[in-house]
Amino acid sequence: MKNEINYKTLYTDIINDLYPDKLLQCQEILNKETLSIFNVLELNKLIFGELNQNNNGFNQRLKSYSKKDILLILDYQKKHRLNNSQLANHFNLSRNTVAKWKKMFI
Repeated sequence: MKNEINYKTLYTDIINDLYPDKLLQCQEILNKETLSIFNVLELNKLIFGELNQNNNGFNQRLKSYSKKDILLILDYQKKHRLNNSQLANHFNLSRNTVAKWKKMFI
């Protein structure tokens, strides 16, 4: 069985150790019982800000999404009436990844 990452603990530790000044800003999200992919992306923006181009390519390779996260993203697409390209741009994904997910889950 694949172990799930406890993002709540991870981000709490990062904030406490490296960015204690951002604790109040992130507290509302961290108080949630479970964090969705949207919450994780929001925390990432609040803590680290917008990434520069050099870090963006590296971080893109490290992303992984659970089935639950993928379904949330595809639901976001449906709710906001986005095509695959728009959804890919919004979440910084490949259009091919979005198409693959739609074939697998829809």
